[in-house]
Amino acid sequence: MILAIDPGNIDSAYALMDGYTPVEFGKISNTEMREIISQNNTSIVVIERIASYGMSVGKEVFETCEWVGRFTELAGGAVYVYRKDVKLNLCGTNKAKDSNIRQALIDRFGVVGTKNNQGYFYGFKADVWSAYAVGMTYLDSIRTG
Repeated sequence: MILAIDPGNIDSAYALMDGYTPVEFGKISNTEMREIISQNNTSIVVIERIASYGMSVGKEVFETCEWVGRFTELAGGAVYVYRKDVKLNLCGTNKAKDSNIRQALIDRFGVVGTKNNQGYFYGFKADVWSAYAVGMTYLDSIRTG
């Protein structure tokens, strides 16, 4: 099991994955995320790591970094995946946007679906796509060595 996290300064998205299969996912407060991490003692925790690209950042970015540290400590360690690695893994370019990543995931695993005909990603919204992509990039990296 893998717990993949797209961290934020107030809320974070997560995807609990059994291999590539999403088991549970959502976007929740960081306080709730702490509860999930502390109750989750069988999974590898994979967190999207923040990187500097030379631009000025605001306090939200620094607060997100603090949450990454809290999550890592609570998990007893974590694996970090950079956004650029997600983009390269799924789209083959650093210029990929969120919509490109979403489409690459759908191309690989299938449609989102509807309530009556649920697809692989039924229920995914916004940052959950990013959390899943982080976990998938980690899995791809360990499978290809």
